[in-house]
Amino acid sequence: MRRVTAGIPASANPVTHVAEQPAREAGFTDWPSWADPDVVAALRKSGVETPWTHQVEAASQAYAGQHVVISTGTASGKSLAYQLPVLSGLSEDERACALYLAPTKALSADQLRSVSSLDIPGVRAAAYDGDTPMAERDWVRAHARWVFTNPDMLHRGILASHARWARLFRKLEYVIVDECHGYRGVFGSHVALLLRRLQRVAQRYGSSPTFVLASATTSAPAEFAGRLIGQKCVAVTEDASPRGARTVALWEPPLLEDFSGENGAPVRRSAGAEAGRILAELVIEGARTLAFVRSRRGAELTSLGAKRILSEVDTKLAEQVAAYRAGFLPEERRKLERALLSGELLGVATTNALELGVDIAGLDAVVLAGYPGTLASFWQQAGRAGRSGDEALVVFVARDDPLDTYLVHHPAAILDRPVETAVLDPANPYVLAPQLACAAAELPLTSAELPTFGGEAARQVLDSLVAQGILRRRASGWYWTSRDRPQYEVDIRGSGGEQIAVVEAETSRLLGTVDPGSACVTVYPGAVYLHQGSSYVVDELDLESGIALVHTEDPEWTTSAREVSDIAVLSTQERVDYGGVSVFLGEVAVTSQVVGYLRRRPSGEILDQVALDLPEQKLETRAVWYTVSEELLAGAPAAAATGVDEGGRADVGGRADVGEGGRAPGGAGLVPARIPGALHAAEHAAIGLLPLFATCDRWDIGGVSTALHADTGEATVFVHDGHPGGAGFADRGFAALVPWLAATREAIVSCECPAGCPSCVQSPKCGNGNEPLDKAGAVAVLDTVLGAVRLHGGRHGHVVDQAATEAAATSC
Repeated sequence: MRRVTAGIPASANPVTHVAEQPAREAGFTDWPSWADPDVVAALRKSGVETPWTHQVEAASQAYAGQHVVISTGTASGKSLAYQLPVLSGLSEDERACALYLAPTKALSADQLRSVSSLDIPGVRAAAYDGDTPMAERDWVRAHARWVFTNPDMLHRGILASHARWARLFRKLEYVIVDECHGYRGVFGSHVALLLRRLQRVAQRYGSSPTFVLASATTSAPAEFAGRLIGQKCVAVTEDASPRGARTVALWEPPLLEDFSGENGAPVRRSAGAEAGRILAELVIEGARTLAFVRSRRGAELTSLGAKRILSEVDTKLAEQVAAYRAGFLPEERRKLERALLSGELLGVATTNALELGVDIAGLDAVVLAGYPGTLASFWQQAGRAGRSGDEALVVFVARDDPLDTYLVHHPAAILDRPVETAVLDPANPYVLAPQLACAAAELPLTSAELPTFGGEAARQVLDSLVAQGILRRRASGWYWTSRDRPQYEVDIRGSGGEQIAVVEAETSRLLGTVDPGSACVTVYPGAVYLHQGSSYVVDELDLESGIALVHTEDPEWTTSAREVSDIAVLSTQERVDYGGVSVFLGEVAVTSQVVGYLRRRPSGEILDQVALDLPEQKLETRAVWYTVSEELLAGAPAAAATGVDEGGRADVGGRADVGEGGRAPGGAGLVPARIPGALHAAEHAAIGLLPLFATCDRWDIGGVSTALHADTGEATVFVHDGHPGGAGFADRGFAALVPWLAATREAIVSCECPAGCPSCVQSPKCGNGNEPLDKAGAVAVLDTVLGAVRLHGGRHGHVVDQAATEAAATSC
């Protein structure tokens, strides 16, 4: 900490809070009597002399045939909890088989290395993923007894050809689902149905495998694991592993004095640039460090920034820093992983590709450039430091974003808040329909199996598939009608189809890939694309052919897309009225279009905006929205509640004068000209704060606000899921309305800017150029909404049901 803050005046210290987390002693126990002696001997030889109590508890549950989820912290030895029963089972029965699933290839490869190093006779562990050479795949199918793969390959390569895997399925004893907390949203919903497909295929061949799930610390792990696999699970949550003392520092980058952002708003030094400087200082100190950055581009820029600083000190130090992210080719990933494990690299800037990836021991520090979206991910990334039990440093650097700003000024929201439950919805028809088609193509579906896939919801989807001619209904069940396999057309990661290839035009070299859902906002013509430290500019994006052509160029700016949206209400599922304020949950149709992009210097200075003509994209999804009557918007505000002075400025200090919980009944006191800007600002801030209550980030959701919406007839603010059919985020917003909007208000009034900035009400993807925005008006609108809910909510039970959550949010 002294090193990374050296030279910074005390008056400009960016550290807003420092927490010292004490060390924890280990809890040991004896090896269980059922464990195979050869397996125990191999584990002891690998360095595990005595297991921890939670490892043996989970392993014993699995060995007894009970589905179990072990939910403990990073570096708590969760691997041994499934290695012990699986290896013992494989040693006892020479025909028994096991399947291991990980969300990333890096994690799967690392676990395969760990198992192979134990050298247990007859286990024959092998990888089967996209990187497995074709010549080896036949051997894996014919001989491997423990197959290490990922959900994508299970979906397309194993279940789609299950007859070729009959040997594995006949004696499939265990299925390991590692890092299961990562299966959330649309991806998690696909995986939940994929695991149900796996079980029915296994049953077809006469096996009923035991599931062992491993997760970072999460809320209600047994309930979540049960939803994921469709079976009852027991949870092991008491972590008996030792942990070194850990220092957690919250860091807010300084405002830039020489530059201003959009519409003259103040701009902070970017989290990536700040993380690059911290990474460089830690490398100089000899500390092995990971810097987690939110985006691929950000990881590249952070790595380049650290290299520039280090090259001024010692060119050899600059060679010890690299970037690691998804989209790299397999040989590039493996080379970087080997350098990490050997210690050749001291500092690595990475996306969350290494959150669940290689088991790297001995890291001294972790830098998080921006909140990763969930507390589970935050502590998973933070736990990468001090994995050998030594003391460690964790630095959380806030982005110029409402949620990040809120968190660094409300440390209890990170340090004291329980980890959230992952959200998934297997009943989402946009997920259920393709998964049922895949299931029917694997084995005909019967009526008796429908409860496994959602009961009546599944039947309605099947009727729709029959009407479309995709399935055929017979007395014995539902049958697939085509010779083609649907698995190859179904993208379980929700990206909407095959990946877009990024190709260097002059050499035809494949640089990487992006998913089609984000192509229009990442590889549009003119976009700056970074790969392995090299910079490219996109010349052409051909969505039909799935190719983005680029050329080498190193401009002095970065680019960010601007998007406009319109929204129509399709149906309302829930509505609650609060006397002039109504809150809704339902289905909507969102039409969006990337209309241009901003060019910014690394300092944050905006150069210009360039117009684009890209096709519209349409999305049917779920949304939460609220309306405010004209009378309440124009009505006289309760003076203590608005936090706004007569000049229209947000009264930051007024928080102390606001009534209980920051809410008091009364109107917003807004003249008609201010209403669009007030609603727009409230929408932006609400999008920024929803991740505090739902397991998402602001790029998973979107929003629209209008002073008069055609479908509601009133001033309306929408926040919608960014995935077809929804991913459960809007539902969480509806359920947590009061604490969500209270935190939104708090984030706005806490911000030190006078009229709005990226830390409170400006959005990085606003297609309207962040105009109009009225920061003070947003506070007035939110006070009005919260006041109405407080005044009238008792009759609906809304306030009573959320009292505990609301108290926790306001106390932060």
